[in-house]
Amino acid sequence: MKPLRLAFAGTPDFAAASLQAVLDSDHQVVAVLTQPDRAAGRGKKVQQSPVKQLAASQDIAVLQPENLKGEDIRQQLRDLNLDALVVVAYGLIIPQAVLDIPRLGCLNVHGSLLPRWRGAAPIQRAITTGDTETGNTIMQMEAGLDTGPMLLSEALRLLVTVLNDLEHHLANATPQPDEGITYAHKLSKAEARLDFRLPTRALYNRIRAFNPFPVSWVPLNGQPMRIWQASESPLPGQDNDEPGHILAVDDQGIHVATGDGALILEELQLPGKRRMAVSDLLPARCAISVSACAVTCARSITGSTSSSPSPSRPAPSRFAWHCWPASMNCGSATARPTPSSMPTRNCAAS
Repeated sequence: MKPLRLAFAGTPDFAAASLQAVLDSDHQVVAVLTQPDRAAGRGKKVQQSPVKQLAASQDIAVLQPENLKGEDIRQQLRDLNLDALVVVAYGLIIPQAVLDIPRLGCLNVHGSLLPRWRGAAPIQRAITTGDTETGNTIMQMEAGLDTGPMLLSEALRLLVTVLNDLEHHLANATPQPDEGITYAHKLSKAEARLDFRLPTRALYNRIRAFNPFPVSWVPLNGQPMRIWQASESPLPGQDNDEPGHILAVDDQGIHVATGDGALILEELQLPGKRRMAVSDLLPARCAISVSACAVTCARSITGSTSSSPSPSRPAPSRFAWHCWPASMNCGSATARPTPSSMPTRNCAAS
């Protein structure tokens, strides 16, 4: 099959990897569609998407419409005389009028083994659910949400394989089965709030799935403290350990009681600060200070009360922040003051 004349539509790093694979093939990418530049990060600076950055480095024309409803963008696509449009995590709805423009239609690289996890966040949902296997599906796009016939579906990178013999794969596409359909709903910041009454593995999966967006968090003095990285703690939780209580602080991080054990918080971002590894944060803040009150002095980590508590653990009756004495050895895993021996301090007021 002769090389195809393609346009590529995508936005994040996941899409940029697929674009690079096509650029490394014999096929010709004549234009790239990506979402408009957005303000992002703490400084709210306007940033280009990873796909736009890659396209610009290869001198490929970049189109950034707010949507694909207008006749102007549709005519631009018609003028390209495309064999196919490849869509990977673009972030905009592709209307039927656009799907009909390329000679061979539009292909989508979907980050799951369809029909499991149709929708906007398949990778994150697979991680939060604890799926042991996932992969990519190349499908022919149609008006439904990730419902099109499948060209290939394996746990491998398949895009260039399909493009190299596209007409054959289109002729032999397989309809998706009606069984096993699940939906990967769009992520929200609200669901990224951690509830430490959940099992350790569930919390660990959520933190992995929500990095880099929307990032797991817990409230701290009315503001979100982000948790970027964590791992399962070997420390056994005790029946009298209220979920959210800090069990130990050591070189690994902050060990926090969960619904069935403990979780190690390894990388945090205090409100208004940059993200830091706990191992880097603790030595600088071991001597108790007002700014350290949130982490090195925390007796309990705030969690959500929206979910049902674990049958073996009571729901937290209250969440409070307590400061450890200045003489406490923050690096000691055995340092674990009792509430009666631990002086309290109003961190918010400080």
